[in-house]
Amino acid sequence: MSKDDSFELFDLHVEVVVPEDGPVYCGAKPGDHFELKGEMLYLPPGQGISIYSLASVLPLLAAKQRPTHPHDWMTTDADIACPDPNCATRLRIRRTGLRRFSHAETTAVPLRED
Repeated sequence: MSKDDSFELFDLHVEVVVPEDGPVYCGAKPGDHFELKGEMLYLPPGQGISIYSLASVLPLLAAKQRPTHPHDWMTTDADIACPDPNCATRLRIRRTGLRRFSHAETTAVPLRED
């Protein structure tokens, strides 16, 4: 019988939120979004995202994908500010579902036998 090497990550939906009458300088429109499934980022056809906006949220995505304690701020906080202090946009990260992965299918490094 083989050892279970599975782990789970959340799929994420990241959507642009713009406060009413807030200035937008990054080219985003309310409702623009992308999805993260495993390590793959998907944009809807014909939609782009500012590399600077993406840079502001990118370091948090791997942590948001992992299960966290209900009291952890990574669980409760969802809005990330645009890096331009004059731009009102926010990127809202929402967990949409769990996806199961196999360690052996995601890396060449074997699990240690403990």
